[in-house]
Amino acid sequence: MSSSFINPLTRDDILAQLRTLKAELTDRYAISQIGIFGSVARNEATAASDIDIVVHMQPDLLKRACLKAELEEHFGRPVDVVRYWYGMNQYLKRRIDREALYA
Repeated sequence: MSSSFINPLTRDDILAQLRTLKAELTDRYAISQIGIFGSVARNEATAASDIDIVVHMQPDLLKRACLKAELEEHFGRPVDVVRYWYGMNQYLKRRIDREALYA
């Protein structure tokens, strides 16, 4: 994947696409919630920004890796997938609590 992308996706574009994909992703990866946080959620993303995705799901590295790959292919840019859970890094958890927008 290139380090700069031609068309920046807006927060609303990404959320709309996640809403469209949500039922399928829920069935395939057993997620209960999916959303965005970071620069995209704050509307500060550039054309070269990655997409920070938060998911509520059971711990399963293989499913999370497959979800990441599927979302990267769908959006055409790097995606970071973070599993939200009670034992996660508290700084990151507070940031997600503040910024996350769910599909």
